[in-house]
Amino acid sequence: MEIIRRILKVRFAAIRFVSGAALLFSLAMAVSAQDTPPAGDPAAGGQRPGMGAPTGEPQPYERVITKDAKSKKGIFTVHQIRDRYFYEIPKDLLNKELLWVAQIKKATVGVDFGGSPLGNRVVRWERIDNKVHLRAISYRITSDPTKPVAEAVRNSNNDTIIMTFPVAANGPDGSTVIDVGRLFTTDVAELSAKQRLSATALDTSRSYIERISAFPENINVVATHTFTRTAPPGGATPFGGGQQTGGMAPGSATLQMHYSMVKLPDTPMMPRFLDRRVGYFSVSTTDFGRDVQKADTVSYITRWRLEKKDPNAEMSEPVKPIVYHIDSATPTKLIPYVKKGIEKWQKAFEAAGFRNAIISKMAPTPQEDPEFSAEDARYSVVRWIASGTENARGPHVHDPRSGEIIESDIEMYHNIMNLLRAWYFIQVGPLDPRAQKLPLPDDLMGDLVEYVVAHEVGHTLGFQHNMKSSSTYTVDQVRDRNWVKKMGHVATLMDYSRYNYVAQPEDNIDVADLIPGIGPYDEWATMWGYKPIPGAKTPDEEKPVLDSWARQQDTTPWFRFSTIGSMGSDPGELTEAVGDADAVRATTLGLKNLERVSKMLFSATTTEKGAPYDDLNLMYGRMLGQWSLEMNHVVAIVGGFDTRQKHVGQDGVSFVPVPKARQQEAVKFLLGNAFASPTWAVDKEILRRLEPVGTLNRFRNAQNNVLSNLLSSTRFARLIESQTLDGSSAYAASDMVSDVRSGVFSELGATKVSVDAYRRNLHRSFLDIANTKINGAPVSAQQTALAALMGTPMVSSGDERAVYRTELRRLTAAIRAALPKAADKMTRAHLEGMLDQIGTILNPEGGRASGTGTAFNEFQQLLHSDSCWVDYVVHP
Repeated sequence: MEIIRRILKVRFAAIRFVSGAALLFSLAMAVSAQDTPPAGDPAAGGQRPGMGAPTGEPQPYERVITKDAKSKKGIFTVHQIRDRYFYEIPKDLLNKELLWVAQIKKATVGVDFGGSPLGNRVVRWERIDNKVHLRAISYRITSDPTKPVAEAVRNSNNDTIIMTFPVAANGPDGSTVIDVGRLFTTDVAELSAKQRLSATALDTSRSYIERISAFPENINVVATHTFTRTAPPGGATPFGGGQQTGGMAPGSATLQMHYSMVKLPDTPMMPRFLDRRVGYFSVSTTDFGRDVQKADTVSYITRWRLEKKDPNAEMSEPVKPIVYHIDSATPTKLIPYVKKGIEKWQKAFEAAGFRNAIISKMAPTPQEDPEFSAEDARYSVVRWIASGTENARGPHVHDPRSGEIIESDIEMYHNIMNLLRAWYFIQVGPLDPRAQKLPLPDDLMGDLVEYVVAHEVGHTLGFQHNMKSSSTYTVDQVRDRNWVKKMGHVATLMDYSRYNYVAQPEDNIDVADLIPGIGPYDEWATMWGYKPIPGAKTPDEEKPVLDSWARQQDTTPWFRFSTIGSMGSDPGELTEAVGDADAVRATTLGLKNLERVSKMLFSATTTEKGAPYDDLNLMYGRMLGQWSLEMNHVVAIVGGFDTRQKHVGQDGVSFVPVPKARQQEAVKFLLGNAFASPTWAVDKEILRRLEPVGTLNRFRNAQNNVLSNLLSSTRFARLIESQTLDGSSAYAASDMVSDVRSGVFSELGATKVSVDAYRRNLHRSFLDIANTKINGAPVSAQQTALAALMGTPMVSSGDERAVYRTELRRLTAAIRAALPKAADKMTRAHLEGMLDQIGTILNPEGGRASGTGTAFNEFQQLLHSDSCWVDYVVHP
């Protein structure tokens, strides 16, 4: 304990030193800022760009908007006089709600990416006497304005003033003229990229307005902002680290910002209530005006406003279709596939009664339309981003009053193609002759890009991920050529069920059907969210019909959506899974394909003479990552629940424990496969080209991921609770740990005991985990509840400590019995070393022993990432 106290004392002293130094530096900078006004500041003898007189009466219109003004009419009239910009706000647009959308148009390399969204908010311009306030409006709490409680809501939801402007002049017809320059050339917290970049300040001397364009429904502003970041004293970073903690490096970064201010519909779209049984994104408000004897939180789905040209027709074109523009920066050979990815969703909208509901167009060139901007909030654009990031994103901007989607900009990062080729090769390379040599042919890469675009378009139509979908088909259906042709190998594009790795070469699946397409869930969910309900005038009047549609899930499994509150307990809601209705069988088949991949790995990645073995190294690591993923699909069965979102009036419970026999089968499979020496993946011809040493660490890391997951504290806690509620029908936590311990150390019972290097590493991993369980810090009830809520591993409980102590004592006896049978010196040294380690764990001296146990935590962070395209690689 004294050693720990000394270590902590030194660490806290270091933190105090760094914090004190940073504080002194901040104070010095503040004093310097006061002593030396920034360029353009009035205290320096000038004015900031665009800053008008802060007080005084409005001037005559002609004196402010002179003959030198260049004027553009739109939602507001915008006047430019040299480097000053004025908004002329019509009287009827004061106090009207507008949507403010901010994006980064261009970025300094290494700081951010052009096309990145910065945020959006509802604003309104309000005139009081000779001042105009720009206010931010929140819809977090609401009420029917005719009810008495509306006054209390207004008192608790006062609109924030973002900036105040003096009225420069009164214009014709009662309009108001303001000098708007300060809004775009000074650091306005609500609109700034400073926090996103972790910058220190905006340098106004290097920031300016490039242009402001006015249109009938919106105003677009492009401004250059230069941010600075000052290094802390001595180059130190918080907590004494030597690396950047995120954001831009010390120095400067210049961004080109784009702001769109868009007029919201005068009449909000009629919202549709969210139903947790269907996977839509939503907007929520606490509505104090509902007569439900509580502050009622209501949620509306986010969706586009689609209205039929012919309201009486079963199938009609929409009054206004959803249009996506394809960025002109998109590689030419991929443009047809991006177009197909967008328009794939036409099939789904037909289920809702709309023909040609979604279409794609090429973005016009500057010559065709000099005013077109991809950042303009009137246009939805599939943006191509020059980035080494292997990802894609599909955010959308919506009206918070109703959930109506206004626009979306899908971000396709160029290097997503590197990830796609790796996944396709690793998962289905043995099933597609085109994928058995790298690089992949252009037509195949086009198909993969089309799939990514379609998935991201799904998000921009309002759809969440649906991880349940991959478990709604049986393994036999996933292998059935005719089923897959009609239904796909997964019921939705919105699952993380990439390519059909369960299918075998003899199944003769058409290669076009190895990639997910629009599935039956996509059509059904689009119908549920977009189909008009005749006669319904309010969201409440739609509820009975929506409930009846949702109950179709009772008889059609592939209409089901992930269960709210399952907290990672459902083995049928896994990421990166195919056929996880039976993960043992699916993984057995997946492993056969991985063994085939291991045999073609060298020839597929060494087609370019003179190139280094980078592809071989990358694909080998991803092959082990895929192995780890599939094994963890089996792990999820243990302590798992078969779940289903059910609402009042539906029979049965939502959470049913996985049967005991199925859990025991999963453990048996893991002991015979995940924890066996991985000889199938050991190829000296490959490994000796990659590294002189590291092979054992690769396999230890891969196996430790699986073992740590299997023995996680949250899983143990679920088993304890199931045993408490279900008695002998449950798989007891103590039995599970005992089964794992017996299997991991199974060779100790042999007539002649020999433990190879892979199994020695596995043994050490088990002991490290046991050490953490026994000697980790105590956990409170609150910590346990929080860990369960977050779905993350929690610190060991009292029951867990007791079980692991018992298992280590049993293991001690088994090791002692095995010692006389040791077949070689290394095995004997290993057995004796384990006895020493167990002794230290059970009787630690000089403080608590520490364990590793970090690999699975890192794995869990990957699983819970918000990225759509997370990669899994096992490194040495």
